[in-house]
Amino acid sequence: MKRTLFLITALISTSLMAQIPCSGGSAAGFPCSNFKLMGQIPLSSMNANGGNDSWGWTDPQSGKEYALVGLSNGTAFIDISDPVDPRYLGKLPTHTDPSTWRDVKVYNDHAFVVSEASGHGMQVFDLTRLRSVANPPQTFTEDAHFDGFGSAHNIVINEDSGYAYPVGTNQYNGGPIFINIQDPLNPVEEGGYGLDDYSHDAQVVTYDGPDSDHVGKEILVGSNENAVVVVDITDKGNPIPISSTGYTNVGYTHQGWFTEDMKYFIVGDELDEFAVGFNTRTIVFDLTDLDNPQFDFEYYGTTPAVDHNGYVVGDTYYMANYAAGMRALDISDIANDNITEYGYFDTFTPNNNASFDGSWNVYPFFASGNIVISGDFGFTLVRDENLGTESIDDSGFGLFPNPASDRITLSSKGDPLTSVVIYNVLGQSVAMYEFNGSNSETINISSLKSGVYIVQINNVSTKRLIVN
Repeated sequence: MKRTLFLITALISTSLMAQIPCSGGSAAGFPCSNFKLMGQIPLSSMNANGGNDSWGWTDPQSGKEYALVGLSNGTAFIDISDPVDPRYLGKLPTHTDPSTWRDVKVYNDHAFVVSEASGHGMQVFDLTRLRSVANPPQTFTEDAHFDGFGSAHNIVINEDSGYAYPVGTNQYNGGPIFINIQDPLNPVEEGGYGLDDYSHDAQVVTYDGPDSDHVGKEILVGSNENAVVVVDITDKGNPIPISSTGYTNVGYTHQGWFTEDMKYFIVGDELDEFAVGFNTRTIVFDLTDLDNPQFDFEYYGTTPAVDHNGYVVGDTYYMANYAAGMRALDISDIANDNITEYGYFDTFTPNNNASFDGSWNVYPFFASGNIVISGDFGFTLVRDENLGTESIDDSGFGLFPNPASDRITLSSKGDPLTSVVIYNVLGQSVAMYEFNGSNSETINISSLKSGVYIVQINNVSTKRLIVN
């Protein structure tokens, strides 16, 4: 029992030191609103002098979550299954030279990495290797390499179709290259599209939106420097342009993302804040009719910082806003031309000026609700303070939002549940439960005050519980 209590005490100490609430508009000195700090790893700890893109992978076998962070000299892999104690597992070095630009996406348990470094091509890394990293940090090697192009600015993947689309290469006028990655270790090029201008970034979806003419087709929406283009790329040998739409005060059409109903496309222009001088501008297009997109409205943020990459989860648009950090915008009333700021977490403290300092990317797609911010600081993990009580899984599935604030659900992917004991920060038992060997149980925790607890499952496994 002493050994167990020691482990519990150690875990509690780590959680209290690493998890920092947003209080008085600050968390550990970082400006914030509605988001708390879970954990951080600076660039120096990853032996890099610059950070850029990020993505995520959830192990389908264990449920563990991993952050993939682009660095100046490679790609870092971080185990965030314990979000208040993220573990830097190591790095896949760049294929050729260091570069400011690196981009990574995931398909079928493999990471696909491109860079603007000369001759870099596309690296392929088997993410299941992260399950057995004995002595981190390690220096990893790529599992495959595609050399059908040299440098690329970005890579887009449609996980539904199993195709990767590097953009911003020296091929197809800078447009997308079509690469079949259904066998991840044996990528095969199947053409490309170069009828429009250089494509800086894109989103590719198997379309299921309001335009019935295109349902079921593979649709690319490209952010192409000075316009938003829509292309049907279902037939890789015969891509069909659908439409191209511009807008006023164009600086550089940088990146965009569909709302989940695919009715609206939200666009960031990377240079308009410099060129015109207004606050962060987010541009909304109505794509109800893909053949005839319409400019809908513009939203202006609270600072003059430059917008970068943005993604939609439900009714929230999560944007990397460079010097102003991650900004979370409420788009629940977008149909009435209304967007409001819900919250933020700013990893760049000197100012919110128009510059390329600060947050490069955000990754908000983890089931746990934890959000990755990458950029000049390195790696930062934050969480919405209003998600409520979290559920617990006995096999390392991490922390998941539970809308019922007085209950948590415990599920076991291994041994059936027999007992659960909850300890407070003093190591004192505050609740005990016994079960008859079921795989899932829901328990009432309404008697617990707000704070951090440790849950001991089956007298062996320990998990952290946060009650808001």
